[in-house]
Formats: sequence, structure tokens, C-alpha cells
Amino acid sequence: MKRLTDYEFIELWNELKSPTLVSKKLGIDVRNIHNRRRNLENKYKIRLISSHHNAQDYYVRDYMSRMDVDIENATIFVASDAHYWPDEISTAHQAFVKLIKKHKPEIVVMNGDAFDGASISRYPKASWATVKTPTVKEELESVADRLGEIEKVAGNAKCIFTLGNHDMRYESKLANLAPEFEGVAGFSLKDHFPRWLFCMSVMINRNTMIKHRWHNGIHATYSNALKSGTNLISGHLHRLQATIVSDYNGTRWGVDTGTLAETDGDHMIYGENNPANHCSGFAVLTIVDGRLIQPELCAVLDGHAYFRGQKIC
Repeated sequence: MKRLTDYEFIELWNELKSPTLVSKKLGIDVRNIHNRRRNLENKYKIRLISSHHNAQDYYVRDYMSRMDVDIENATIFVASDAHYWPDEISTAHQAFVKLIKKHKPEIVVMNGDAFDGASISRYPKASWATVKTPTVKEELESVADRLGEIEKVAGNAKCIFTLGNHDMRYESKLANLAPEFEGVAGFSLKDHFPRWLFCMSVMINRNTMIKHRWHNGIHATYSNALKSGTNLISGHLHRLQATIVSDYNGTRWGVDTGTLAETDGDHMIYGENNPANHCSGFAVLTIVDGRLIQPELCAVLDGHAYFRGQKIC
């Protein structure tokens, strides 16, 4: 069948309101239907609603803005700061893949800095380092490999990529050096990972915000939850902790999802071998009746990942 125009696809979607039915009608893989639906929503700032009663309601204004998700009951896996480099597969990443396969979450979030951008950092080289800095091409291939491993076990989970400061190095470098190439395929990070919904932040049920960073310092999780007035799940600081805040407005959580990378990996060479309050791992969120209950953490200790009292790998 010939490829439908945007208008024809939107008309067909609004008639059938189901990725499965559209897939059968067109004889196209349902994954491609999901990708085109998302691209059209972003392109025209519209919502293509599904009629399926189990389908979560989500909307992305554009990939640099906030995504809103309404879902009553869900398990959400959130990892950040993977800083994927070639030939480095961390213990936390392996545990992330294993637990996604086992628990089958509704949503998987890579909460910033999956891409490191070591060779396009704004910081100058400190020395003739013995560690070879990977090229952008090598990093993109590594990110694709690791995200591909997650995609294989994610099933029907919605895969969301919230941008971090390292991720934005990719586009900011190109936007500043070659602004005339705006809109050309490949010049945005999102172009390289079509399964993933890109955005700056995700608001779940208007009470749980997931974004890469806000406050810094040892009290960041407390400050985030206190000042935002909502649950706030962040990364960036490479810590792994959950802080509870209760006041007259109720109880909420501030969570730092740690780092999916090894804390002593080659990407950490800039740390000058100083002691760092970093922990490798990730967070698992459970939504019950639209509300976040106590967050859970998977932590890597002495080279092994542990979750709910069990060694994962």
C-alpha cells in the first residue's frame, strides 16, 4: 500500500483510534505506527487519542518541553546519568535490563545524560590523558546498543528520554556551528533513537515530576520536593537516595536516581580521583490509584546490584 500523507494518516487514526487496528489496516508493523503517531503529534502539536481503556493518556508539546502522563496504576523504572561509552557495560545497566524484563513496567525513563558528549564538552582538555575520548559517532553507537538492550525487554512499555545537560551538548554544538542545518535529519539527538519519546520533563498525574536536574548540593532531594510542592525525581548528582517531606500540604518524595554508570568509569576521569558521594543504581516508582507510594532503589554495592534484598547481578 502507498504511504499515506500526514492528513490521511491522521484521518485514519481518528476513525480507528487504535495502533493495532491502524497497523492491520495498513499492513504495517505496529511499532512504526506508534512512531508515526508520535512524530505527527509533535509536528502538528495535536493529540491522537487511543480509545483503548488501558492506554495511558500522554501528550508531548515538543521534545524540548514537558510531557504530561495520566495513568492510574503503573510501575515506572527511572535511570539517569548512564554516560554510555564504548565497551563499558555497567553492573547497574545489566540490573536495569534484568529487572525491566522481570517486572514489565508500564513506563521506562532514561532521565538524562545517556549521551556523554566527552569530545564536544565546553571544558578544555586538562592534559594528554591516557584514556582515549570516544568520538561522537562511537558514543552514539554505544547509546544505541545499550538503549536497544532496554528496548528488547521493555515490551509495550512507553520509553521516555528526558534530556540532560550532557545530552544537550549534541544539539547545542550543531546549532551553534551549523544553524543552517536546522531540521535536517540526524541533527537532533532524538533522530537517532526513534523508539524513545524525547522531552525535557515528565509530569505523572500532576503530582510526580521526573526531570534531569534542579537543585544541587547534599540536600538537593529535600529542596526539590519542598520547593516544587510535588514529588520530584531527578538525577545529575550521581547520588542514590529518597527523601520524604511532610507538611500541611501532605507528604511527598524527593528522589535522586543515582548513576547507571560505574562510579569509577573512564567517563569520570575529570574527577581527579577525589572521593565522590556517588552511587551506581536506579529507582523504581510504583503508582497506585494515581499516587506515588514509597520509591524503591536498586543499588550497586561492591560490584553487585541489589534490589528488595536480593542480588540481581
